Amino acid sequence: MPCTTFRITAAWISLVMAIALVSPTLRADDAPVQTSRIAASLQPFVDDHALAGAVTLVASKDKVLDVGAVGFADIAAQKPMRTDCLFWIASMSKPITATALMMLVDEGKVNVDDPVEKYLPEFHGQMLAVEQDDNHAILKRPVHPILVRNVLSHTSGLPFMSRVEHHIDQRPLREAAVSYALAPLKFEPDSKYDYSNAGINTAGRIIEAVSGMPYEQFLQKRLFDPLGMKDTTFFPSVEQLPRIAKSYRPAKDGLEAIQIDQLTYPLEGPGRYPSPAGGLFATAADVAVFGQMILSGGQLNRKRYISEASVRQMTSKQIGDLGANYGFGFQTSRKIEPGSTGPAPAGQCGHGGAYATNLSINPDTGLVLVWMVQHAGYGGKEGGKIQPTFEHAAVEAFGKH
Repeated sequence: MPCTTFRITAAWISLVMAIALVSPTLRADDAPVQTSRIAASLQPFVDDHALAGAVTLVASKDKVLDVGAVGFADIAAQKPMRTDCLFWIASMSKPITATALMMLVDEGKVNVDDPVEKYLPEFHGQMLAVEQDDNHAILKRPVHPILVRNVLSHTSGLPFMSRVEHHIDQRPLREAAVSYALAPLKFEPDSKYDYSNAGINTAGRIIEAVSGMPYEQFLQKRLFDPLGMKDTTFFPSVEQLPRIAKSYRPAKDGLEAIQIDQLTYPLEGPGRYPSPAGGLFATAADVAVFGQMILSGGQLNRKRYISEASVRQMTSKQIGDLGANYGFGFQTSRKIEPGSTGPAPAGQCGHGGAYATNLSINPDTGLVLVWMVQHAGYGGKEGGKIQPTFEHAAVEAFGKH
């Protein structure tokens, strides 16, 4: 989502650009990435104990322009942040899920205007709650059943999550979908925008039902392996666990380490399941490759993953005048008129995550910005300036590359 920025003086930018942070080679166009000119702008926030650490990445359609790390992956252990650290990207999983589903739309196997019950019969006959409290409920049939487009755009009336879900990763996708189908809708489909993990999880279950393979295997086969997203996973391996950046929240004396309250621990243990709405872990490099593919209209390195028409739908506003800017799985500032064709309109799109990670894709600047932190809120009084500092420095340096 677009963020409020603040002015940085030319002198400060010049100072930032003069600082070199050595960073390891990062895959994108198989060329080594030079020293970071951006991450140094965040050091004052680390020094003030407002930010634990961050990985920043700036890319164009075909190459990584800058990548750097600042601060700590583990403050107590004084473990420096590295550009290959993994982060829980939370709701940044949503555009990835939407992309996977739109692949099936491209193949003619799914239509976004179909009722969800066509693919998931358990949703047949779902009712709408007209009046409901702890003691009673009055139900009626909705004007129309929820459509595939509704679950992709948070206009379905499904809840944020069901009452049987205490963590986002504790139920198999099949069971989770049934729990959503058994609950009455909160409002008439298409009448409101209400952010819903249940909706995106339902989209993930449609992928399973139509493709005939588990959701996470579909992503691995159709997106992660072909794109080279080698570290993107719902289930971090024993080898990956040491590279996961610790999570932090504000405390009286700066920051304190916490576990991610939406996930089941241990992360490598049994009893965890993929959450299409928010379960993925990834590196900045992997997120950038996905962003480059979207910025390039659905293709990368001469391979097409998804049609330009589907990218246009996903990254353009799809919910009318319901008070939010949302496409299919993407937050967006792009607006199109129904039935219009041609290139996607200008405007930013992307998605953030619950612990402050963010992907921004902007055709106006030609840039993909990846912001990787693990914060349930920033420390100090300057927290609102942290991510905008990165974005401002990135655009100043590369906006006219």
